[in-house]
Amino acid sequence: MTTLNLDTADTMVNAALRGGRARNLKPLSVVVLDAGGHDIILKREDGSGILRVDIARGKAWGALGLGLGSRELGKRAENNPRFFAALAAASGGRVFPNAGGVLIRNADGVLVGAIGISGDTADMDETCALEAVTSSGLIGDGG
Repeated sequence: MTTLNLDTADTMVNAALRGGRARNLKPLSVVVLDAGGHDIILKREDGSGILRVDIARGKAWGALGLGLGSRELGKRAENNPRFFAALAAASGGRVFPNAGGVLIRNADGVLVGAIGISGDTADMDETCALEAVTSSGLIGDGG
């Protein structure tokens, strides 16, 4: 059974950054969290904006907290703005309902963490996150 540890998280982050460079994306910040929402690893490229780390963490943290990829959280936020306003207050503003936060599951489907990326468009952030998880042998649960 593959687990999420520092080496695996590092593999994911490096794959995400390579994917960003291959696509000529803006500088990325990438955070991988364990299932409890704690940072395992964080890397930010030179030139990544000062809020990008917090946004990447918020995408991953929100996905973990609600058990849904951050793209789906964004869709739900559009349909239920009062709930997401309350969620923002309850979480101290730590949830970012925008694509780029992907749940990470092992081969047995067990949730082991999340990855969040910020720096380019939300779609490109999510693409890099999904590829990063796949590169590690784990399963990315976006949406």
